[in-house]
Amino acid sequence: MEEYFSKIIAAVGEDLTREGLVDTPKRAAKAFKFLNNGYEKTLEEVLNGAIFEADTEDMVIVKDIELYSLCEHHLLPFIGKCHIAYLPQGKVLGLSKLARIVDMYARRLQIQEKLTKQIADAVETAVNAKGVAVVIEAKHLCMMMRGVEKQNSVMTTSVMTGIFRKELSTRAEFLSLINRK
Repeated sequence: MEEYFSKIIAAVGEDLTREGLVDTPKRAAKAFKFLNNGYEKTLEEVLNGAIFEADTEDMVIVKDIELYSLCEHHLLPFIGKCHIAYLPQGKVLGLSKLARIVDMYARRLQIQEKLTKQIADAVETAVNAKGVAVVIEAKHLCMMMRGVEKQNSVMTTSVMTGIFRKELSTRAEFLSLINRK
């Protein structure tokens, strides 16, 4: 990967022997590997057995989970937050596992729409929930730094499954709770 970063840097007209760039291909390769480490993980590894029996059927919500990903179209970052809710059906996830699921899928080349669905599907698979709701709000540097150059635009995507899709009141409760300050 270092070799390819060297070629890219040279192709934009830079001098790879310049002091500030000597180790840049190595650093860039290491950073790119880290930013895409989600490919090295599976849902089973991320959950690590942290699924617990619970007699609650009330909504579980974790909001404002920060996320960082790379747009698969331009390899530029998108940065935002994810809100997740599910209605348990005998099992709940360890709290940190929701954030770890977000990270696993966000740390891959992505589009926000697919990322939202992957997170919802993973939570549903993990606990066989009655329903899952995921909303992601993110700013895309591919839209801010190039192209239309719109600095204040925020993309919002949502996926609702099960009872969140079928029952308007359940969906409304979730949306109301994630919009509280």
